[in-house]
Amino acid sequence: MANLSHKPDIRQANICPPLPKNANIFDSVIYWFGVGLGSGLPQKAPGTWGTLGGLLVAIPFSVLGFFPFLVLTLVSLLLGCYICDKTSKLMNVHDDPHIVFDEWVGIWLAMLPILFFLQNSAENILSLPDFWFHAILAFVVFRWFDIAKPFPIRWADSKVDGGFGIMLDDILAGLMASLVIWAKLLIFPISVN
Repeated sequence: MANLSHKPDIRQANICPPLPKNANIFDSVIYWFGVGLGSGLPQKAPGTWGTLGGLLVAIPFSVLGFFPFLVLTLVSLLLGCYICDKTSKLMNVHDDPHIVFDEWVGIWLAMLPILFFLQNSAENILSLPDFWFHAILAFVVFRWFDIAKPFPIRWADSKVDGGFGIMLDDILAGLMASLVIWAKLLIFPISVN
């Protein structure tokens, strides 16, 4: 990672590093997935905007049910290591805040308990008010873990390099948010009426 510059201060507005002019089509596709199809481009709070983009992508996939969504999340988790690593190299910055594919996977992990608990509840879960409440709750809880970075998230963010390192802190934040949502749903179940 010595040849990549360090992550800019995320408390300040930052311009997203552009795609290199000599990038090929494959690089362009990877870069656009890395920046969350543009959801990570805002100069301020790109992680929050990227998470919102990931949530908006998750919503139509939610109708597929728990198991297809789980497979999508796991495949994205594996591909995300490559996508984030390649985008980082294209930007020449390790873990630039505009790389938000990791936030996408994190919010999808946080959504899994909702889909698990709703899998037999309705033909179209998007028609359930509790789905929307819990989707917003997953967004808020995931963003809290991703920003506050309690142990072991902070450790992973600072100690693990490469694409896996970029992904790992958001995977942990997504798993911790998922546990919070799971506990909430066990104590206060979703109403399907």
